[in-house]
Amino acid sequence: MIELVHLNKKFGNFHAVRDVSLQVLPGEVFGFLGPNGAGKTTTIRMMAGLMKPTSGQILLCGKDVTREPEEAKSLLGFIPDRPYLYEKLTGREFLEFIADLHGVDSGDHRGKRIAELLELFDLQGWSHELVEGYSHGMRQRLTIAAALIHRPKVLIVDEPMVGLDPRGTRLVKCLFFELARAGVSVFMSTHILEVAEEMCHRIGIINEGRVIALGTIQEVREKAQSTDERLEPLFLKLTGEERNPLMAEDFHP
Repeated sequence: MIELVHLNKKFGNFHAVRDVSLQVLPGEVFGFLGPNGAGKTTTIRMMAGLMKPTSGQILLCGKDVTREPEEAKSLLGFIPDRPYLYEKLTGREFLEFIADLHGVDSGDHRGKRIAELLELFDLQGWSHELVEGYSHGMRQRLTIAAALIHRPKVLIVDEPMVGLDPRGTRLVKCLFFELARAGVSVFMSTHILEVAEEMCHRIGIINEGRVIALGTIQEVREKAQSTDERLEPLFLKLTGEERNPLMAEDFHP
């Protein structure tokens, strides 16, 4: 469903993404992990067609994002880390707008789909309010609803839990599991390692633009020859950031 083939991105002399190759299967929740500046968001923006790779190929359900952008994007739901919403539209108007962009047929079918999403994300009571009055969590939920309006086969998500309360976080987790069961491929970047442990069938760890580990958590653990049960110490070991945490007394004057 998702295939990255020798993907590279350079900004001048800076090599942000270096020879990244991986595949995500149908019905798989794949976690893309890495420290700040490792190349996660750059990779995701290329996958979403917002940025052209310097070299390499991105295939979504066999469609090349660079050469067949409209076909590829029609299969994609994208949830960015910093979504842009049109604040002078109501929540319902925004979903109608996104449905138009994706060519979702107007009529009873589309109206039912929008109503279902508004109810799922607990936004039905705010559907006729301007987005400018939404809280951060409500905006995030509306963004996720918009990404699902056309029933995508591939979902690419950059930090999905940002701004969500515990109830919203649990909803999104359950939703991603249900999408995966229905055959949707979910490619998810997150800094919350507990979320990756709980949700992801496989993970990829990127550092300084390169994928340094790929597989199930157990496979990554074995490759790193680690006995740690938790992902956090394993992640820190692989990315070279393993060190003792600062103690409170270190901040005493």
